[in-house]
Amino acid sequence: MLTLNTADLSPVQLQNYLQYAIAPRPICFASTVDADGQVNLSPFSFFNLFGSNPPMCVFSPARRVRDNTTKHTLENVLQVKECVINIVNYAMVQQTSLASTEYAKGVNEFEKAGFSMLESLTVKPPRVAEAPVQLECVVKDVIALGDQHGAGNLVLAEIKVIHIKEEILDADGKIDQAKIDLVARLGGDWYCRVTAENLFKVAKPLTTLGIGVDALPVSVRNSKVLTGNDLGMLGNVEQLPSADEIDGMRWNTAVKDILDATIGDANNRERELHELAHQMLALGHVQDALKVVLL
Repeated sequence: MLTLNTADLSPVQLQNYLQYAIAPRPICFASTVDADGQVNLSPFSFFNLFGSNPPMCVFSPARRVRDNTTKHTLENVLQVKECVINIVNYAMVQQTSLASTEYAKGVNEFEKAGFSMLESLTVKPPRVAEAPVQLECVVKDVIALGDQHGAGNLVLAEIKVIHIKEEILDADGKIDQAKIDLVARLGGDWYCRVTAENLFKVAKPLTTLGIGVDALPVSVRNSKVLTGNDLGMLGNVEQLPSADEIDGMRWNTAVKDILDATIGDANNRERELHELAHQMLALGHVQDALKVVLL
């Protein structure tokens, strides 16, 4: 394993390693205005949601690694403590990247990137009409993390109004994760796209108490077939099945075939049962998979 002390790396080296490793990162496409009302639009991938009561986003227009200068967005939010965070989807990604060009102060990136300005309800900066979600925010604080090349500036933005395009909503009026078609930043020039094909769910243990991987037999924990994800799913069940429930799994057709074919061959039996459990887990059949590995 490569081990690096951050003190030994230049800001450029640090930026490269960290932006490739800490990813994907959601994109804050921030519109701001200065004291004279001049509009600026710029994307930032140092961004996330940090609370819902109050609803708070934080993004960081960091000092430029190249020459330690600050960005117009930072200068603007220090003058006019308002912004709109426009969420970026795949249909916008190329134009969003174009808006990151370091145009001179006073140049309107809405016009340069070909986006439409939409008047906000409660703040001065305009919204990006093409964005699927637009968040009107009041800047509560700006925290400088340093004064050297690459130092961050945390903009704490409290969300006051949320605008959502109806075409990304489901039948219950909630955002459909597949319809919004989000993109995120990776390292260098890389992005990723959140499509229906690469979405998956993980059961959250919010109201349950999983037994934990340590409650599984050693042979299961040390399995050469089951993955870490498999063990996490098995450890998320609330209780082990009863002896009768486990024994009843012997009559499952696939299990019975394995048991009949591996009489007197304990090693192959365990491997084949674990392979069957792995397949069951891939289909979300956690309880059946647990019974199989406990046979």
